[in-house]
Amino acid sequence: RIHLVGIKGTGMTALAEILLARGALLGGSDGAERFYTDRILKELGIPFWESFEPEHVALDAELVIHSAAYCRESNVELLTARQRGLPVLSYPEAIGLLSVGCDASGIAGTHGKTTTTAMVGTILKVLEIPVTVLVGSEVANFGGRSTLVLGDKYFVAETCEYRRHFLNFQPERIVLTGIETEHLDYYRDLEDVLSAFEQYCRRLPPGGLLIYQADDPGNRRVVEGLKGSRPDLCFQPYGRGAEGAFQITAIKTEKRLTRFKLRGFNREFILKHPGEHSAHNAAAALALAASMLQREGEEFGPDRVEAMAKALYDFRGSRRRSEVIGEAAGVLFMDDYGHHPTEVLKTLAGIKAFYPERRLVVDFMSHTFSRTERMLYRMGDSFGGADQVIVTDIFAAREANDGR
Repeated sequence: RIHLVGIKGTGMTALAEILLARGALLGGSDGAERFYTDRILKELGIPFWESFEPEHVALDAELVIHSAAYCRESNVELLTARQRGLPVLSYPEAIGLLSVGCDASGIAGTHGKTTTTAMVGTILKVLEIPVTVLVGSEVANFGGRSTLVLGDKYFVAETCEYRRHFLNFQPERIVLTGIETEHLDYYRDLEDVLSAFEQYCRRLPPGGLLIYQADDPGNRRVVEGLKGSRPDLCFQPYGRGAEGAFQITAIKTEKRLTRFKLRGFNREFILKHPGEHSAHNAAAALALAASMLQREGEEFGPDRVEAMAKALYDFRGSRRRSEVIGEAAGVLFMDDYGHHPTEVLKTLAGIKAFYPERRLVVDFMSHTFSRTERMLYRMGDSFGGADQVIVTDIFAAREANDGR
């Protein structure tokens, strides 16, 4: 029996679904605020409280797992678990344990890891690979869930660099979508961020595979360091500047479709998702899926390529990633979580190319005070694709306003 503190969080609900599929008895608690995961937890039949109280931790509980948003020194349920001598794991530690003992792949990077992981799962589903996939957002192709459970031989997870959480994960393969300065409430600077990603990649075993976006300067720096010190690793680049099968040779947007070609494939791939960055995410997903298919001992024949291409065409995106909310009075409403200058720039460029006939009005809420302060000038330059920008109050998230 496992108790989950902060069970409504996207990752925690996804973890709960995985644990339930593996036979665990679950309960949990969180705040009273309504979230989309309320529906998922009720569909799964997992009981939860909307407050934190010592008695919520069942007397027969054997393990407590908590969201990284809650502190072991202040949350009453985590204090209760410690008083009872129960083992306590954070969400990143629990995901790390799931990665041990199976063939695990971690999707990492400052941008694009959610969409890339969702695309991987969508492809592996049609390939019928016995995999569990965990994404940091709700995925339409997963039936509105953040988890796809098709088996436990393989595990693919979105792994986060914040506070070096991904160092809990034990991967056989890593996808690096790109590395930039980020999370400056924790990291000192870009060098500190790069060191964390290099640490993560060094967790790959001999023969482990690193799939990386070859056009990204941060990725190239990490890869250069690894090639000199870890000749036992395998490297698979993708992108416009890549060598080999996953070099992107063409990208174009027309009729609200993103079309791209790869050097090693005698066909065009089509996405119903805007932006050149979407083509790069898809190339990464194809590279990882191909590697896993080969691990299964299957030939990478034309029928498999066709199935993968169809999966990408049918990919419907994930929550708050260029998500179309609806249309009213001729106005199309979209929601996107992008909050880093590079994300904003590329997302707006993709939307503008998708809808060239429309006026683009952006209602932007910056995420955290530290990011806004440290990236203010870059952020200002990232809205060039918009016709009008509305800036709202900063979303504090985990931070407090110091008055600056």
